[in-house]
Amino acid sequence: MTIPVLTEGTFDELAASLTGPMHLPGTPDHARLATPWNVSIPARAAAVAEVAHAADVVAAVRFANRAGIAVAVRATGHGASGDLDGQLLVHTGRLDELTVHAEGWARIGAGVKWDRVLDAAAPFGLAPLVGSAPDVGAVGYLTGGGLGPVARSYGLASDTVRAFEVVTGDGELRRASADENPSLYWGLRGGKGSLGIVTAVEIDLVRQPTIYGGALFFAAEDTERVVRAWAEWCPGLDRRATTSLAINRLPELPTIPAPIAGKQTVSVRFAWTGDPAEVEQAVAGIAGVATPIFGGVGVMPYAAIGMIHSDPVDPMPSHEEFSLLRALPGEAVDALLAVAGADAPSRQIITELRLLGGALAEPAVHESAVGPIDAAYTLLTVGIAAGPEVAESIADGQAVHAALNPWATGRQLPNFAPADDAAHLRRVYGESTLTRLATLIAAFDPRGVIAAGRPVLAAAE
Repeated sequence: MTIPVLTEGTFDELAASLTGPMHLPGTPDHARLATPWNVSIPARAAAVAEVAHAADVVAAVRFANRAGIAVAVRATGHGASGDLDGQLLVHTGRLDELTVHAEGWARIGAGVKWDRVLDAAAPFGLAPLVGSAPDVGAVGYLTGGGLGPVARSYGLASDTVRAFEVVTGDGELRRASADENPSLYWGLRGGKGSLGIVTAVEIDLVRQPTIYGGALFFAAEDTERVVRAWAEWCPGLDRRATTSLAINRLPELPTIPAPIAGKQTVSVRFAWTGDPAEVEQAVAGIAGVATPIFGGVGVMPYAAIGMIHSDPVDPMPSHEEFSLLRALPGEAVDALLAVAGADAPSRQIITELRLLGGALAEPAVHESAVGPIDAAYTLLTVGIAAGPEVAESIADGQAVHAALNPWATGRQLPNFAPADDAAHLRRVYGESTLTRLATLIAAFDPRGVIAAGRPVLAAAE
C-alpha cells in the first residue's frame, strides 16, 4: 500500500458516517485516546475514530480501504507497541457491553476491562481467567493468549473463548468460533490484532468464587535464600498452585507501600485453586524460608485476584524483555542472581519468573495460533524508559536475558512481545503458524489495511 497524502478534510467523510466522534491531532481527546499506557511510545495517529457500535468499525475499515490508510486499534492502550504515524486509530473504549450468564459464560465488548467482568461474575461464583492486571482490556488480553495467576490450574485464557465478533480488513463483520469461520477462530486466539478489529467476545467462565493466594515480600538480604528456595520448590508443585517470583527495585512513590518503596526486595506470589485445607502441604517447600517484611496470603474473593501481583495502574514509560526458559537449575539461579540479585547493579524495576506447566502443558481442546507452550518458566524484565539513562536501562534488561540464554527456548508468547516487530514475531510463532496467519491475512485483508497484520506478513517472508 502506498502512503496516502493526508489533507485537512481527509477524514470528513468518515466523521459524517460515524455514531461516535472523530478526533484530529491537536485536540485534547486525540491526545487522551492516542496516548498508550506505556507513555514512552509516540502517539501520532492521523486521526482517532472513537467508535460506538460495530457498525462504526465497519465504516472505519471500509473508509480505510478506499483511502489507502492503515488502521490500528486500541481500547486501554496496554498492548500498544509501535508508532501510529499516519494511521487511523480505531478506539473501541465505548464498546462496553457486558453480560454474565449464570450458567457459566459471558459476552464482553471490546472496551471492557477485566475488573468489570470480575465484579459482574462474582455474584454467581464465576470467574474469568484474567491476567495479573485486571485493569487491562479483556479482548486484547484474550487475542494474545492470556497467561494469568491461575494458569497452571486452568490454562490460557484464550482457550475459554467461545466466539469472536470481528471486523476483518475487507470491512466485513464476521463471527468466528470453532464451528463458524474456524480458521479465523484459530488465528484470533494468539494472533493479536493481525486479523481484524474484535468488537465483542464470548467466553466460558470457571466456577471459582474464592482462591487462597497473595504475595509475600522479603528484604534484600534474603534475596538469594528466597530465590533458591523458590526454584527448588517449584518442580514439585501441584497443578492447583500457580506461582511467580519477582526481584523488585520499586521507586519511592506515594502509591507504593513504605516497606517496599525505594528498596530492593524479592516477592513470592501464589494462587491455590483447590481446597484451602490442603494448601499447607503445597506451600511447605517455601514457608519459613525467611521472615516477610510485607504482604500476606490467605483466602480471598476471586474478584480480588489482582492483589496478588498488584501491577501498577497509572501510565508509565517502560521497556520490557521476555524469554521462555526450559528449566531453572542451580546454574541458572546463579546466573540470575549475578545480574539481578541484591548485589547486582540492576536497573530493572522488576525481574520476574513465572512457573509454567500444569494445564499449560496440556493440549487445548481447539488449536490456536499460540501453539503449545514447551517451556517451564517465563522470564520478564521491566525497566523505566525515561530520563537520561534509558539506553543503560534497556541494555541492562537485555543483559539479564543474555545471562539466562543458555536455558532459553528462543521463543516468546504473543502478549509479551512487540506486535510491530517482525524479528520478535518470528520468536513468537513457528514458520508454519506464520505462514498460516499470513494466508489468513491475505484472504480477509487483501489490501493490507489492518496495521497489525503487516509485521506478520513481513515475518512470514
